[in-house]
Amino acid sequence: MAYTPGVARVCEAIAERPELACEYTWVGHTVAVVTDGSAVLGLGNIGPAAAMPVMEGKAALFREFGGVDAVPICLATQDPDEIVAVVTALAPSFGGINLEDISAPRCFDIERRLAETLPIPVFHDDQHGTAVVVLAALRNAARVLGRDLGDLKVVICGAGAAGVAVTKMMVKGGVDPARTMVCDTRGVIHRGRTGLNPAKAELAELTNEAGVSGNIAEALRGADVLIGVSGGSIDEAAVAGMTPGGAILALANPTPEVDPTIAARYASIIATGRSDFPNQINNVLAFPGIFRGALNSGATRISDGMKLAAATAIAQAVEPPTAEAIVPSPLDPKVAPAVTAAVADAARRDGVCR
Repeated sequence: MAYTPGVARVCEAIAERPELACEYTWVGHTVAVVTDGSAVLGLGNIGPAAAMPVMEGKAALFREFGGVDAVPICLATQDPDEIVAVVTALAPSFGGINLEDISAPRCFDIERRLAETLPIPVFHDDQHGTAVVVLAALRNAARVLGRDLGDLKVVICGAGAAGVAVTKMMVKGGVDPARTMVCDTRGVIHRGRTGLNPAKAELAELTNEAGVSGNIAEALRGADVLIGVSGGSIDEAAVAGMTPGGAILALANPTPEVDPTIAARYASIIATGRSDFPNQINNVLAFPGIFRGALNSGATRISDGMKLAAATAIAQAVEPPTAEAIVPSPLDPKVAPAVTAAVADAARRDGVCR
């Protein structure tokens, strides 16, 4: 039998029981990788056509590390309403939506609206994939330093998609928000600052209890941890104000906010986003296993518990952690299965499965 009448029987079964689409079609193992090309890597707003190689690469990583099929979709619009409408219309063809390289602050609203509307997981990897891996790295860094997460004074340089998500994830993971500060191009975010967009205003309420203002040098005075997700650069004089022997995670690519040679003068643990230095903070440690776990469990969304479980699994993949190994290698084949299992278990605990 070729095509018909057999295919009609499958259609009838799905029409009667729509949940069978995940079992009888590619929906159960396929995600869409969606971008508008507005914030591609460190290249900026290069548009949908030029963004395609990155989306194809992302799809290849999904397959290689998570066994998840992924379809790159580059949209010729940067209007949030149009993006939401298009992705909503496409959603029945996929088991999940991975948003990619969409600029802040639009990305926050787009993800929120899609997550509220669609009955499948929606995940902006630039936000949450980064945040998950950073939390895993910070947990192991604290172990190496012999410190508790809640005792660390943490400064995040960058308040875009990654900076906002990293801050929130760290707080959920045990970092004290009162001892946390976030800086953008205008300096330290605090409650008295005007002109903040809604995402930054939320950070102002959440962090910086002391109300520190000024530039990043003010924020770094006495800090134990610096996390750079800005794409800019930080003067050595500012870094010199940190408490000696802490951690610097300078994640901008290809040029870290603090050169690792300079960072080593002031910190015991250094991480970057590059593969030619130890401790590469790479989202591939997170997103393949997160989606595989979500698809396996039939999750309808990615809960905070699932993200925290992913961070724990990544951190535990390094035992014992050392100053030069606070995260596993992005090529470690054991990581994605561990993340998959942890995320699926968390989805069931959180009650987000179909």
